[in-house]
Amino acid sequence: MKSKKLWTKDFSCITLATVLSAIGGEAMTLPVSLLVFDETQSAFLSSLVMVCGILPDVLLPIFIAPFIDKAGKKKWILGMDLMLAVVYAGMGFWVGRHTFHFLLYLLFTLTVGTISVIYRLAYASWYPDLIPRGMEQKGYAVSSTLYPTVIIVMSPIAAFLYENLTIDRIFFLVTGITLCSVITESLILEAKKAAASSYTLRQYCTDIREGFSFLKKEKGIRNIYANMSVMQGTSNGLSIITQVYFQTQPYLGATMLGFLISSEMAGRLLGGLLQYKKEVPVNKRYPFTKAVYLIYSLADMALLFLPYPAMLANRFFCGSLGICSATIRESAVQSYLPEQMRARVNAFFNVLFAVGGVAFQFLAGALGQLIPYRAVAVLLGGMGVGSVFLFIVLPAADNRPVYEAERS
Repeated sequence: MKSKKLWTKDFSCITLATVLSAIGGEAMTLPVSLLVFDETQSAFLSSLVMVCGILPDVLLPIFIAPFIDKAGKKKWILGMDLMLAVVYAGMGFWVGRHTFHFLLYLLFTLTVGTISVIYRLAYASWYPDLIPRGMEQKGYAVSSTLYPTVIIVMSPIAAFLYENLTIDRIFFLVTGITLCSVITESLILEAKKAAASSYTLRQYCTDIREGFSFLKKEKGIRNIYANMSVMQGTSNGLSIITQVYFQTQPYLGATMLGFLISSEMAGRLLGGLLQYKKEVPVNKRYPFTKAVYLIYSLADMALLFLPYPAMLANRFFCGSLGICSATIRESAVQSYLPEQMRARVNAFFNVLFAVGGVAFQFLAGALGQLIPYRAVAVLLGGMGVGSVFLFIVLPAADNRPVYEAERS
């Protein structure tokens, strides 16, 4: 029987903590990205900084996931947020007293990326347990809506902060926001588990093998993750190309880029609200998601050829459709996965995301040095279309059962 109450104390706390984390992340990410390009004037070096933020996802998730599956997720989340606060504060003190140093920002993004890997694994494994049973799609609709809502507000604000505050003050601001998130997360109750015996190397190796064994027999999960790796990678690459395109066109600029990002997030907000109010029927999930992926990739190909108002409409439409498909995918996949396997399988998911992100960001940055930015956008979007046909459309028999999964 479905629960009628979604907004329990724990769910409310994790929602508030997610909002605070999103505010801090956006207030930091966009200014750092803008600063690096302004200082280096290089699309490739800008992409290199972004790649360093993804590199830890390539291997670290596989090694850390068994520990997260065996231990309480709350302590991992609190610990990682505290470490982030220390890193932000340390950067604030350093950059306030020294000039721009490219290698410092490489190290910073690598450190934050490492911490974020562990945080995301723990969060993704813990979050389903904080959603009342029977409310999964509504719960994921809420989480999917939070980030876009924050970005709508924060993208122009982050650009404004970059243009009006020194970077060290932005670091200190984000430190305070992160500490508020830690306080909120500490209020969430975690179910007590039986005391576990010491975790041996043999048990660790067994858990790693179990994760590989599970994925080996789950073709649908592998297809969905492989496609998302390509889609996420091409999206990240397009973000870099779009940013440098805006920064190099006299009629555009950082503020207009901020509003473009906000437009996509406004679309995501609308899509999330629609998902919260009306669930997509189980038998419609797969065809709906398949269509969205194709439309999104085609829209990416056209983006930089459009006048600015049409760019805003393009991103709004894609954001609305994209968040609907993401909510369906996330609620279905997490319902399909056994609870004791979530962190390990999500770890492989993060690795694929990282590989796609690294590959396509390098590719976008390198191509941006050789050919027009618009041509790069067309190539990235075309790769997305190919991925959808290869991993989603053709192996329908393997993918459909995952999309139609419900938590028992």
